[in-house]
Amino acid sequence: MGVISQSVKDMNGFKLHVVKTGKFKTNTIVWRMKAPLQKETATKRALLPYVLQSSSRKFPDTTVLRSYLDELYGASLYVDVAKKGEYQVLSFTLDIANEKFLGDPEPLLRKGMELLAEILVNPLAESGSFDRSTVEKEKRTLEQRIHSVYDDKMRYAGFRLIQEMCKDEPYALHVNGDLEDVALIDESSLYEYYKQAFSNDEMDLYVIGDVTEAEVEEAAASMLSFNSRIPEKKEMNSPAPEAEKVVTEEQDIKQGKLNIGCRTNILYGEKDYAALQVFNGIFGGFSHSKLFLNVREKESLAYYAASRLESHKGLMMVMAGIETANYKRAVTIIKEQLDEMRNGQFTSEEIQQTILVIENQMLETMDTARGLVDILYHNVIAESQSSVDEWLSGMKAVTREDIIAVANKVKIDTIYFLTGTKGAV
Repeated sequence: MGVISQSVKDMNGFKLHVVKTGKFKTNTIVWRMKAPLQKETATKRALLPYVLQSSSRKFPDTTVLRSYLDELYGASLYVDVAKKGEYQVLSFTLDIANEKFLGDPEPLLRKGMELLAEILVNPLAESGSFDRSTVEKEKRTLEQRIHSVYDDKMRYAGFRLIQEMCKDEPYALHVNGDLEDVALIDESSLYEYYKQAFSNDEMDLYVIGDVTEAEVEEAAASMLSFNSRIPEKKEMNSPAPEAEKVVTEEQDIKQGKLNIGCRTNILYGEKDYAALQVFNGIFGGFSHSKLFLNVREKESLAYYAASRLESHKGLMMVMAGIETANYKRAVTIIKEQLDEMRNGQFTSEEIQQTILVIENQMLETMDTARGLVDILYHNVIAESQSSVDEWLSGMKAVTREDIIAVANKVKIDTIYFLTGTKGAV
C-alpha cells in the first residue's frame, strides 16, 4: 500500500526523518525531544518550550517573532508538551509555505529551518540565565494552564483518576507539572535545565512536504549539532490490580463524572495491540460502541459514555457524565458491557464496522502533516519499527478469538466518581 515512506538518518545528537510527499502545499518542520517523566523536572520541562518560543537572540520578543513569521508568507510556529507513556515530550512545530507553489525564489524551507534552529539553540540568555521577564511571564501562563485543569471538571476527573490509579508511578504526574513547583523556578535554574535537556534528551527532527532529501539533510547538518548521547529508556511499569479501588470526591457540581481506569498490559507495537484497538472500538471507542448504545442511548444513564486507550502505558479509560443517582446502575451496565466483550457477545458486522472506522480514522489523520508526525513518532516512543502498512494489515487480520483474548486481559483497577456535594454515593 505504501502509505508513508520516510527516510531516517542519524545526525549529530538527533535523528532526521524526511517524508517526501506532494500532498501538501506547505512544508512542516517538527522538532521533538523526550525524557522520562520525573517529579523533579516535570514543571521546568513544561515551562521550557514556551520560554524558548517567546524570545531568542535574533527575536527578543514575540512581537518581533510574529512579524518575521508574517514575512515568511504567514508561517506558523507553536509548541506543545505531551505525556506519552512515562515520557514527557516537547514539540516545536513550524508550518511554512512551499516556495514551489509561490513563484518566488526565496528559500523558505531553509529559512524555516534556520528559524527553528534559532529558537532551539540561541535563546535570549546571558551569564547562565534566561531573560528574567520572559521566564516570569511564561511562569504566570503555566500557572493558568495548571489551574485550567481544575476548572474543566471532565479533564479534572480524568486527571484525578490517573493520580489515584498510578499513585506510585511516574505516569501520575501531570504533563504541566505541579503548581507549587512553578514558584521555585527562576531564570538560572531553568537555563541549567535547558542545557541538561539538550544534552540528554532523545531528539528527532521531522521534515514533511515536497522537499529534496539532500537539501534537508545539508541544512539540518549545518544548523543543528549536539553531543552524542544514549537516551535514558523507561520501562512501562503497569502493576496488576489486586482489587478494584473506588474513590469518591465531592464538589459543587451538577453533573457527576464517572471515570474507570483499566489495565490492559498491552502496549503499542506489541502483537496484541491491533486486537486491543478493535476491542476498544467495539466496547467504547465509537458511536456504534456498546457503551454509547447501552449506557447512553438505551438506558439514558449518561450524557456521554466512551472509552479510550493510552497506547504507551497499557491503560484503558472509561468516561461517563451521569446524574449522581445513576452511579451504581451506570457502573453495573459498564461492567456488563465488558463482560459481554469477554464472552464474545458481539457480531462479525461490529468487528468489520470497527475496523473500517479505525482505518478511515487513520487515513484522515494522515491527511495532515502533523498527523503524519504523530503516527511516525509512536515508533520512537515504543522503540518499534512497525510501518503503517503492517499496522493496517495486522488490524484487518484480527479475529473474534483475538478480541476475546485481549478483552480478558483488561482488568478494572480504579473507579473514580466526582459527585455533587449533596449526592454522596
